[in-house]
Amino acid sequence: MKLATLKTGGRDGTLVVVSRDLVTCQAVPKIAHTLQAALDDWDHAEPQLRKIYERLNAGTADKAESFIEEECHSPLPRAYQWCDGSAYINHVELVRKARNAEVPASFYSDPLMYQGGSDRFVGPCDPIAVLSEDWGVDLEAEVAVVTGDVPMGASVEEAAGAIRLVMLVNDVSLRNLIPNELAKGFGFYQSKPASAFSPVAVTPDELGEAWVDSKLHLPILVTLNDQPFGRPNAGEDMTFSFARLVAHAAMTRELGAGSIIGSGTVSNKQGGLHGSSIENGGVGYCCLAEVRMYETIEGGKPQTPFLSFGDTVRIEMVDAGGASIFGAIDQEVTRYHRK
Repeated sequence: MKLATLKTGGRDGTLVVVSRDLVTCQAVPKIAHTLQAALDDWDHAEPQLRKIYERLNAGTADKAESFIEEECHSPLPRAYQWCDGSAYINHVELVRKARNAEVPASFYSDPLMYQGGSDRFVGPCDPIAVLSEDWGVDLEAEVAVVTGDVPMGASVEEAAGAIRLVMLVNDVSLRNLIPNELAKGFGFYQSKPASAFSPVAVTPDELGEAWVDSKLHLPILVTLNDQPFGRPNAGEDMTFSFARLVAHAAMTRELGAGSIIGSGTVSNKQGGLHGSSIENGGVGYCCLAEVRMYETIEGGKPQTPFLSFGDTVRIEMVDAGGASIFGAIDQEVTRYHRK
């Protein structure tokens, strides 16, 4: 099943069920006005939403409308919780190697995770709005899951059963602000502005054989200024599954329905020049920081700049037949102006 949120109907938008081919959709106010409302009452709402989904796919829905990705907000325009992990240890290893630092042994058994701002996300086609290019604007293409209620101390198996939806995310980072923040020993804040999620969130069963052991085994496709930038497989080199990440987040607290847990930057192990880029036969990257780390390791300093005003980023994932699964995150970097 595929769900989205249109920008109509107030701050939390209007929930719609979306056809598998992303062509049509239907609002479902009698079932749930918002995605959060559906997640709060999932056992009751999910079967009703699925019936609408089946009718949309069969072409028999009586209130179907055209689905337009540009009219979507992130599936959850705001969430009670957004926690981002770092499940791809290759990315962590590169960060440490570029600084001539060792990776602590615990990083391979205990996930890294930070709690991000969730009071306001931006839509998948909204700009990456910042006040200054000097902040070091970077994309981070990731996969994320949305949970139902998760009890404190949930097992990995219980956590897997609590995963309701899967979506893509651009977890924007302001790289030049990170060092000073981390030096304070209190984690990220200013260096992590609002994230954008894919137009559509899907139930795990919709992913078929690509969803195995709570991992999504498909390439995530990243385009930078209309040129291929990355296509690493999100299921490869993922040290911690989503079930493990959810269980980690729930170790000392209950998670409320609608909690979002991210994978961290998708990253595959690879060799060759700077990693290597797609043009050099590699799978490329899901963030600029990673190629800059490779450049530092191999040449002593980074060469690739961070994003500038006017640069565009597109993040998408397609199925075996080449059809878009989640729709696309399609953003331009712009200067922020108060409304």
